[in-house]
Amino acid sequence: MANSNNPGSGTVGLACAEIIVVRHGETVWNVDGRIQGHIDVELNDVGREQAAVVADRLSREFKVSAVYSSDLKRASETAEKIAASCGIAEVIKDPDLRERHLGDLQGLVLREAAKLSDAAYRAFKSHRTNQDIPVCQTDLFLQTF
Repeated sequence: MANSNNPGSGTVGLACAEIIVVRHGETVWNVDGRIQGHIDVELNDVGREQAAVVADRLSREFKVSAVYSSDLKRASETAEKIAASCGIAEVIKDPDLRERHLGDLQGLVLREAAKLSDAAYRAFKSHRTNQDIPVCQTDLFLQTF
């Protein structure tokens, strides 16, 4: 077994990484119960404060060596606050870290979703993450505003 406390012991220490997952701060759409998916919604004032609080805590409790984020504003703004507090120069933004694309449900308030797109709503509520959420030719998001 490795002995990382005694570097001269002749044994090899085990290296490990701890991954901390942080959800983005609050958005106006979170407050409204509106489904975001890939739609790029910014943090609201509460979300910015939440990001600052978690950034402060992470900077005091952990040695953060890298910060990764999706490229959406709500996630990247949260990540930027964390990186700044932890002395990280750059957030690595990757579109593959976005939340699931939610097809016709994006932009809808959840309680409206079943009425406006029954197939998409059933796919969403099934909790089967490998199931595509249907997307119609018409954009329900634009029709609801």
